[in-house]
Amino acid sequence: MVPLADLFDHKTAAEDVHFTSVSSSSESDSGTENGKRDANDEKDGDDEAIASDSHSETEAFDGSDLELATSGDDTTSMEMIIVKDVRAGDEVFNTYGSLGNAALLHRYGFTEPDNPFDILNIDLDIVVQWSLSLFSRRHRRRRLLLWRKLDYSGCVSQDSESFEISFHAEPQVELLVLLCIMLLPEDEFHELELSLSATGEVKETLRLRLLGKESSLSTKDSRLRTKFLLRESVRRTLRSLADARESLHGPNSLEDNTRSFSRCCQATDPKLYYSLILRISERRIIEKLRSFAMSGGGTLGTVKETRTRKQLERA
Repeated sequence: MVPLADLFDHKTAAEDVHFTSVSSSSESDSGTENGKRDANDEKDGDDEAIASDSHSETEAFDGSDLELATSGDDTTSMEMIIVKDVRAGDEVFNTYGSLGNAALLHRYGFTEPDNPFDILNIDLDIVVQWSLSLFSRRHRRRRLLLWRKLDYSGCVSQDSESFEISFHAEPQVELLVLLCIMLLPEDEFHELELSLSATGEVKETLRLRLLGKESSLSTKDSRLRTKFLLRESVRRTLRSLADARESLHGPNSLEDNTRSFSRCCQATDPKLYYSLILRISERRIIEKLRSFAMSGGGTLGTVKETRTRKQLERA
């Protein structure tokens, strides 16, 4: 516990104060600026943030797990910096980091409406169950193994593996690649297997197979890459996965959850209040995921396409 630091509540992307740790020995050796360490980087991210390369690993200090340690002549202290003007009488906020509601609820016991860093997780088990509804276990096993050989994986947290859907409903690219591999016709999949074992050009071979040999667009642009991976069969599968994920919320509809939230009091029943925010935010992302799949990723912006629709959606 750090005196005064725990006074400030969290506000996503709108903090008023910023904390840094200052080492006295570092100051004397390398100057004040080099001796400062941003306390926003002190805390580990939640499991979801750690697992994903696409989310910030910067976590803000919340005063709960940063010790003021003294070792010999080296003393670590804290500096609180006002990062913007605050009007008299307004509450002053810190930030615990760029965390989604599931992480906030798990770690701190609260959630935020319209959290721009919110995400939806779709477990790999849901993808496996979808594949078994259409294909054999051998089909699923071979294609999942190939996906692994291509050095792809989901977000690993403890004993589970999942894929992130962003606040704006953009699926993690690793999920789209897995779905493309699952849906490849057997002859094309077999050709891909042989090509991989013969050439070892893993990423390039995958690009040529999934995007088409005639494509001259670079896949370094994740928006373009996502566009090309969103073939019709993949879009249908995303809608199926959205339905499967929503089924985990039980029989009540989003409208039911919204009505319950309007009647809920944060002061008298905070657990229900915050859990309903999480449930509603997840279901809204699910709705956006369906729209995203229906539009073929239209929310990613306009992409000039040089091939026919039939070529792009070939699966």
